[in-house]
Amino acid sequence: METLKNLETQISGAIEKIRLLRDAKTSLEKRVAELESMVDQKNEELQRITGEKNSIREQIEGLLNELQNLEP
Repeated sequence: METLKNLETQISGAIEKIRLLRDAKTSLEKRVAELESMVDQKNEELQRITGEKNSIREQIEGLLNELQNLEP
């Protein structure tokens, strides 16, 4: 009878560990999704900033070319 009680205790402990691990997994999956979304947003922002930088560079190069053409 004692063996059966020990087995029941071990099974109950295993079930509780499984529940805790499932909860942790769900929480981690949610956090991963949030972080992936943040990475996507940052990548979009980086592309926008890179485009702005290139546009500014082209404008400055154009202005420098105009200045060089003005010199005698």
